Amino acid sequence: MTADDEVPAPTRAPTLEDVARIAGVSRATVSRVVNDTRNVDHRIRDAVRAAVAQTGYVPNQAARSLVTRRTGSVALVVSEAEHRTFDDPFLGRVFTDPFFGRVVSGIISVLRPRAVNLVLMLAETADSRGQLLDYLRQGHVDGVMLISTHAEDPLPAMLTDSGLPTVLSRRPSTPIPISYVDVAQHTGAALAADRLAERGCRQVATISGPMDMPASQDRLRGFREAMARHGHAFVPSVEGNFTQDSGEQAMRELLDRYPDLDGLFAANDLMAQGALLALHDRGIAVPGQVAVVGFDDSSAATACRPPLTTVRQPIEDLAAAMADLLLAHIEEKGLRVTSRIFEPTLVVRESA
Repeated sequence: MTADDEVPAPTRAPTLEDVARIAGVSRATVSRVVNDTRNVDHRIRDAVRAAVAQTGYVPNQAARSLVTRRTGSVALVVSEAEHRTFDDPFLGRVFTDPFFGRVVSGIISVLRPRAVNLVLMLAETADSRGQLLDYLRQGHVDGVMLISTHAEDPLPAMLTDSGLPTVLSRRPSTPIPISYVDVAQHTGAALAADRLAERGCRQVATISGPMDMPASQDRLRGFREAMARHGHAFVPSVEGNFTQDSGEQAMRELLDRYPDLDGLFAANDLMAQGALLALHDRGIAVPGQVAVVGFDDSSAATACRPPLTTVRQPIEDLAAAMADLLLAHIEEKGLRVTSRIFEPTLVVRESA
């Protein structure tokens, strides 16, 4: 090897001292800013951050964790009922249902600017919940955002008892001290009822979600109560499981039992999409003979033919609020539990 072939010495990585020198502050001050310590003057914080950007300084995560006692990671836990199995549609929906994609998108929009990593975990049995709690208690993450859909799920209370900062994706089924976000489910279902009533529908039915889910219970109750205010004393319902196939099957059952049906509320867009397929197969015009309203305003709503009138949940906003709440609980120990309720809106398209 000649002198010309020699590999140049690597450039020295910028240090905390380099940042301090450029910012004109002490090394300790830089450390406080880098570790997100409160009570640092905003002008000093801005100067340090500018120096960090100028030098390209990257904090040593291991050393930072020793100071802050934080990992820089949070978990998104999807919890499912004990009776579900691995061939159940739920586990596939975690990765294919537009709802979950929108949740992750909203969460990442908050975590990424804060350089916080996201860990996805599933819990569907007693064994998996035990493994999950063991992992969390070992300090691998700083907190948990919990998507828990079933009323009897023990995990919200288990996480609350553990003392780990946790935010729940729905109103808890039992009174427990946990922060949560939710959509006004009753209000959304009432919007669907109002739309069908405005169209003059006389024989209305609904496809509910699984009735062991609080959201399904709230939507069914809200829809029936609103229809009652419009003079509909009886609203038949068939239970689905939030999948397209279950919506198609439920629609066929309703048509067999109520051939004069002229209005339908499906408790999510995928079931509404299935219902539209069943109606098409029977040669029933939508909305001419049967008007259909869904819930979620997912990508399925615009993929339907005709495009689906639906109740929009601000899922990205809700998910971002989960992340914001969790980071606040991580930052301030003992912060009181709180809730954020988002209002749904009706998106009118061609199906109703």
